[in-house]
Amino acid sequence: MIFKLDFNKLIGRDLGNVTILKELGRGSMGAVFIGFQKSLKRTVAVKILPKADTVDDMSKKLFRDEAEIVAILSHPNIIPIFEMGETDKLFFQVMQIVKGSDLAKILKKKAKHPVPQKRILPPEDTIEIIIQILDALGYAHEEGIVHQDIKPANILMDERTRRPLVSDFGIAKTAQDEYRTHGVILGTPVYMSPEQVMDTGTDGRTDIYAVGLMLYKMLVVDLPFTAKNIKQLIAIKKKDPDSLFAMRPSESTTMINSDLEKIILKSIESKPEKRYQTCEEFIYDLEKFRDKYLSGKRPLAKGL
Repeated sequence: MIFKLDFNKLIGRDLGNVTILKELGRGSMGAVFIGFQKSLKRTVAVKILPKADTVDDMSKKLFRDEAEIVAILSHPNIIPIFEMGETDKLFFQVMQIVKGSDLAKILKKKAKHPVPQKRILPPEDTIEIIIQILDALGYAHEEGIVHQDIKPANILMDERTRRPLVSDFGIAKTAQDEYRTHGVILGTPVYMSPEQVMDTGTDGRTDIYAVGLMLYKMLVVDLPFTAKNIKQLIAIKKKDPDSLFAMRPSESTTMINSDLEKIILKSIESKPEKRYQTCEEFIYDLEKFRDKYLSGKRPLAKGL
């Protein structure tokens, strides 16, 4: 008999020190709720994964591992996990609640704007978001942790502070754990580095590749390639990236010049040794570009 957790029955129930208040969203296997942490009298987010027969053992292990990984990280652009626990029917994580939206939803909404110039974020905002994400990832890399699933959906934008927050370290690789799932491709294929897709070993440069693709998409609306299946995706990713200018929609008025093109193309080189070797190198070039061509660092636009 297949066990299935009724999420609706969790409302009003205590999990550890947290009372479940309201469902925020639901995925294919788990759900996220708003909760109230009684000891500190604060609102939190609670991510729940059932111990159901329909949830595979790898997903359960990755869920538990994520909390242990994030617990050692303390950075203003990484969502902290406060508590992890389990009952006889579920696992749960208690974390900081973020009032805002993920970057994927923000970009999707912007892309539908009737005015072409409004289909992207201001270049100043895009560069600032990417710099903060890279700073968080650089810190994680120094702690021996590679995220391995960087994409717009895993970047939450806090509507109050307007800070980007990196989330979902569920498939992170640590230096102490030479990958437990060797031979199994985990992640979001379109944002994966070539070495991740081909399972030839990953390090911090894998995250750099994903950030480079994300920067490309934020400035150009579309990604530099499309693929119908993994085999086609692998073939594309083995090649050097096409010219940014060749892929840019003609109606786009994003401030892209040869300096920025070089930065992005270096970040998404097919061979890791040709990419930026650290997030700090990537940040350095972005800051130089920003200071030369844009108005310098400024607060992110409201409404993100």
